[in-house]
Amino acid sequence: MRTLYIDCGMGVAGDMLTSALLDLLDEQGQAEFLREINEALAGKAVVTAEQETKCGVKGLHVHVTINGEEEGHEHHHNDEYHHHHHNGIKEIRELIDGMPLSEDVRDNARSVFDSIAGAESEVHGQDMEHIHFHEVGTIDAVADVVGVCLLMEKLRPESVICSPINVGGGTVKCAHGILPVPAPATEILLRDLPWYEGEIKTELCTPTGAALVRYFAGRYESVPVMRVEKCGYGMGTKEFERLNAVRVLLGEGPDAPEDVTELCCNIDDMSGEEIGFAMERLFEAGALDVWTTPIGMKKNRPGVMLSVLGKFEQSDALLQCIFKHTSTLGVRQHWLSRHSLGRSFRNAQTPWGKVTVKQAEGWGVKREKLEYEDLAKIAREQGLSLREVKEQIK
Repeated sequence: MRTLYIDCGMGVAGDMLTSALLDLLDEQGQAEFLREINEALAGKAVVTAEQETKCGVKGLHVHVTINGEEEGHEHHHNDEYHHHHHNGIKEIRELIDGMPLSEDVRDNARSVFDSIAGAESEVHGQDMEHIHFHEVGTIDAVADVVGVCLLMEKLRPESVICSPINVGGGTVKCAHGILPVPAPATEILLRDLPWYEGEIKTELCTPTGAALVRYFAGRYESVPVMRVEKCGYGMGTKEFERLNAVRVLLGEGPDAPEDVTELCCNIDDMSGEEIGFAMERLFEAGALDVWTTPIGMKKNRPGVMLSVLGKFEQSDALLQCIFKHTSTLGVRQHWLSRHSLGRSFRNAQTPWGKVTVKQAEGWGVKREKLEYEDLAKIAREQGLSLREVKEQIK
């Protein structure tokens, strides 16, 4: 699976994420991106990119200049979101709507800004439609948000994974006074996501950065097993002893875990034939797997625990099947994430014709297995054992 990993060990801001993603493209791709984003901004801002080296590491830094001056990214979190001037969420949506970009890019950019406006409205106790943004900071943020959405379209990752987010620490000065890090709007945008306070006592995660990773990332964990093809660095403006950059990795990673449900019940008054029939019916109803476990029940009676694994959307059908074909009065349900290897099939030529070979690959492993039904058919027809058939095919 085409996987993009975002390393937020030094936080994340909109310009840093834009720079890191842009660093994954070749020179022609970077030039094409800059042409498209500047055409979309229609002179309201000019986006450029230059190589920078920090701590001996080469990366990119994207500059957004407005009226010939670059907006300071160091104070994203409130200079972007003052409540004077006249840029509201309605004006931002209209600005994005008029951009000559794909509908997917515009939809994503609108959704990201809606999340930022929603967080600001919760902080200030105002309706989202009444939140107004600082004029210059708004254009700067639009360039960051639209830029990331456009780059995501160009890179087309199938899975986006983000590390736990380092928010920095200490306090930050803003228009409303001195606030703790993460700033209130940033904290709301990070709700239910893994973040931590680092040793560097300054703001490392901005609302724009938080909104972007929240929107695009599907999982938050350490770097998964993956074959990395490209690495990009998006440089920040502040200087620290530690490399101040967002790092992104692009390559082939494992498939995302699948949400499944496990249904279990205890049975002590059904025959083996009845349980076997129930298992058949459960497979017909779409169960991924069905198995039994011998257990001891109350009054020292031997029993069987029936377990059924199914997809999230199959829960009701499988429950109905269990109650119909077993004597149980109750079913326990658990929600699980299932990791599995990618599966495919090929045909192998044998002295007796074609045999299906099941292939499984992922997580750094690859294996094959001959299809049992094909082997059994040959064994019956040729008067051989399964072992003899396997040995002759090898």
